[in-house]
Amino acid sequence: MKTLIFILWGSVLMLNVNVSQATELTIEVTDIDVTRGGSIVVMIFSEDGFPKKHEKALLIQKDSALLDRMEFEFDLDVDEIAVKVLHDENGDGKVTKNWTGIYPKDGLGFSNGQRVTLAGAPTYKNSKLFRDEFEYGLVISVSYP
Repeated sequence: MKTLIFILWGSVLMLNVNVSQATELTIEVTDIDVTRGGSIVVMIFSEDGFPKKHEKALLIQKDSALLDRMEFEFDLDVDEIAVKVLHDENGDGKVTKNWTGIYPKDGLGFSNGQRVTLAGAPTYKNSKLFRDEFEYGLVISVSYP
């Protein structure tokens, strides 16, 4: 009987070790230019697809009730993420480019304060956050060209 209890207890401990803890993540998006219309899209990524392949985002939320500050809540069970915020003015779900065809016209925000530069879009390496960095929430500012 003691052996059976020990085996069952050991199995319970192993299950607890392998189960990832879910985290409720609140992302506050700030500095939204409400005069531009459209909607705010918040995307949570793993390394795969960040930041350009929106269809590969782990989670996406969109809200068209624009305010200068908005909150989005996600339930996550991963330990590492990067976040992209898109102010999608025309509702096409993509980043609209300016007259150069290279630089974004829409407002964007990224985790770790990353920005689009002449060198290109932010990398996952520079934008990624670990659970201890995002478990108490994030604030991401939208910047406009």
